[in-house]
Amino acid sequence: MSLTEVEIINKSEHPLPAYETEHAAGMDLRANIQDDITLASLERALIPTGIFIALPPGTEAQVRPRSGLAAKQGITVLNSPGTIDADYRGEIKVILVNLSRENVVIKNGDRIAQLVIAKHETATWKVVDQLSETARGAGGFGSTGKK
Repeated sequence: MSLTEVEIINKSEHPLPAYETEHAAGMDLRANIQDDITLASLERALIPTGIFIALPPGTEAQVRPRSGLAAKQGITVLNSPGTIDADYRGEIKVILVNLSRENVVIKNGDRIAQLVIAKHETATWKVVDQLSETARGAGGFGSTGKK
């Protein structure tokens, strides 16, 4: 297991995001709000966390849904995974959407998403006239499924 040091400022009253189990990939993000936010069915809201980070170059932070929140209440992260780039210094905010038929209340301190820190590659383009052949070829959506 490799460790990546990430600078963090916590302007919330909540604990720092932390891994809940030894082999967890994500750390929970908590809502940092003054008043409860009620999400009606199919409504979305941008929820602040009070967390600010400075990632090292070559890494990103991915904001992902919490499976329990999605399964039990129909709440998910709208742009999942949301990407936080290494040069972003603003507050981490989470776009939540309610996919259930019932209103869902978000309270201060609720665990609303998870944050995964990941390494990534930086690509350069190589312009060519033709791409190499593969068995799949140009087969797109569902092309490798049922026959």
